[in-house]
Amino acid sequence: MTVDGKDYRTVWMDGGSVFMIEQNLLPFEFRIIACLNYRETCHAIRTMVIRGAGAIGAAAGYAMAQAAGEAQGTDKLIFLENSRHEIESTRPTARNLFYATERVFQAALVSPANARKEAEEIADEDAAASRRIGELGKTLIPQGAGVATHCNAGWLAFVDYGTALSPIYMSHQDSNKLFVYVDETRPRSQGARLTAWELHNAGIPHAIIPDNATAWYMAQGKIDLVIVGADRIAANGDTANKIGTLEKAIAAKYYNIPFYVAAPTSTFDMNCPDGSHIVIEERDPEEVLYQDGLTIEGKKERILVCSPGSPALNPAFDVTPAGLISGFITEEGISHTVVMQ
Repeated sequence: MTVDGKDYRTVWMDGGSVFMIEQNLLPFEFRIIACLNYRETCHAIRTMVIRGAGAIGAAAGYAMAQAAGEAQGTDKLIFLENSRHEIESTRPTARNLFYATERVFQAALVSPANARKEAEEIADEDAAASRRIGELGKTLIPQGAGVATHCNAGWLAFVDYGTALSPIYMSHQDSNKLFVYVDETRPRSQGARLTAWELHNAGIPHAIIPDNATAWYMAQGKIDLVIVGADRIAANGDTANKIGTLEKAIAAKYYNIPFYVAAPTSTFDMNCPDGSHIVIEERDPEEVLYQDGLTIEGKKERILVCSPGSPALNPAFDVTPAGLISGFITEEGISHTVVMQ
């Protein structure tokens, strides 16, 4: 993705440091941060400096490579095993994280250089898969379509291109005059902050809508299809994605609107039989109770937006049953059933 005339990936490694875009500052500030060791990279994943299935996977792979470089002495294996456990505990729902740590851990048993090479390959594969998803998925978008999406499954959520947004980017490049309805995606507002920022940066027509407005626009005939990303897809096709995805799928089913999930094959977990086995991350209630933003004067401010003293629940994901999903867009093709092996 190009920002201010310069091409960026969401995350990359240079020397022993992992560099990434500080997504908590977007859309108000674009800043690159450096994680000097694997624990700093873990902290960045846990605190959502970097987020999104593919980006988390790439960052986790780089963290494992950092750990391989930091392991010393006769206890290298113990250090690597402990590091892997620490990395995998940062975000328990995202399948790509475990996929990456497993691959890089095995490579690290050979050498730190081999671990670094494996981590780089994972990042490159993620970018290539996202590009291919865009090329295939754009065929599903009619000319002038209204497309709804939820959360952020764009460039920022992967190493490059994204999944749900990749077909939108490719269609726009082909002069498709589409329009994107961007769910705000409370409580962290990844749609309003990140997806909208990406689309604005790319010059794609769009509007931010409240999370509870999607069904209304469907009823008005404004939305022709829905494309979302995924954090983990079970063997039967049940899909975990950002909280609020399930209700969009239910509404799309009612109004007979195609509902597609775009994800690389690395997001499929064939060892997970169905959605009931997916661990759903519960995050800090303060994400619901407070919001960050800018004042009219441009000053950053954090404010309480809910009833003082009331508690909150904050599940980060929900699970959409396979029966509500029209098809899966992967780098291997568009499928209406899960056939990954």
